[in-house]
Amino acid sequence: MHDTQLKELASRTVLVTGGAGLIGSRIAARLRQVGARPILLCALDAYPRNTYRHLFGIDPTDPDVIVGNVQNADVVRKAVAESDYVIHAAALADVAACTRKPMAAIHTNITGTQVLLDAVAACERTRRLVFVSSASVYGNGDPEDWARPCEEYRTVRQLLEAVHGRVPPQFHEYTQLRPMSVYANTKAWGETQTALTLGAVGTSYTVVRYFSVYGEPQVVKENSHSWVIAWFTTRAALGLPLHLNGGGHQIRDLVHVEDIAAATVRALIAPRAHNETINIGTGTPTSIRAVADLVAEQYPGTRFAETPMPPGDPLGGYASTHRLEAVLGWRPTITVKDGVARYADWLSRTPEAIPAWLRAQAEAAAV
Repeated sequence: MHDTQLKELASRTVLVTGGAGLIGSRIAARLRQVGARPILLCALDAYPRNTYRHLFGIDPTDPDVIVGNVQNADVVRKAVAESDYVIHAAALADVAACTRKPMAAIHTNITGTQVLLDAVAACERTRRLVFVSSASVYGNGDPEDWARPCEEYRTVRQLLEAVHGRVPPQFHEYTQLRPMSVYANTKAWGETQTALTLGAVGTSYTVVRYFSVYGEPQVVKENSHSWVIAWFTTRAALGLPLHLNGGGHQIRDLVHVEDIAAATVRALIAPRAHNETINIGTGTPTSIRAVADLVAEQYPGTRFAETPMPPGDPLGGYASTHRLEAVLGWRPTITVKDGVARYADWLSRTPEAIPAWLRAQAEAAAV
């Protein structure tokens, strides 16, 4: 897709649910760059209010910021009626939180999604909805993929040694879904329900499966194990050891949030993205241990500690990017090495991004 096609979004109104969060706020910034008007619907309940204002650049008093819940049908219908396009990024997006509180995940990720889909299905103005899904729907992929010997793949030997000499799976959009967590299960449901609800009325939709999103201004959440680069960098900056869950052998395809935003905006108007499902990944597998090593390069003397695998944490895999490149005519631009360095630099310039509760842990550990 040529960049000139992004001109289609100039002067268009785009509703972004979850628009005040890390990903939603970056999508909104990208929409403004191409001349669109983003309307952001968000409950503003995932972080302290000052995080939204000072780190994500969200002003709750802005008339284009709707402080509301995606489960509120009246609020959602009104916002959809004003919009030419919709990006549904609102979710309880923390795997650990969804595991602890499955009903909260159902309320937001299932009920909220249905409320939005009903509003879009009833609105003739909507040109396309992009449903934000997750690579977590793949789980560990086909168990046989992990059984192949590494001798067949000499070009990635260093990686394979990090995963006990087994080949991590590459996930294609047609790979069978095997969700391993409440969060992943809600996303798999959302994909199917989007196709059923909007397909029935002929409204265009695109499902984007994000792989592991990272990047400034991401901030860690208490009692969470998501967002490994933010966690490792923040802990290293405080002199705390990096927790390698299960030894750090899991594989992730790490995608910078700026690339995520660029791909999502393109998915709104790419002609070939009509009713498609697209992986948003780099196609590069990275082990959690390799991430720890990259962070340690930024903070010499960083210590590692092996910790148990959390519930629902998949061994993972990496994206096939053939459809991404063919449909969107684009591929990610930021490498993990550069992304880690960027995050470390941002954190050094933005110490207020380190939560007080984590600073307290570091102070207690130093006593």
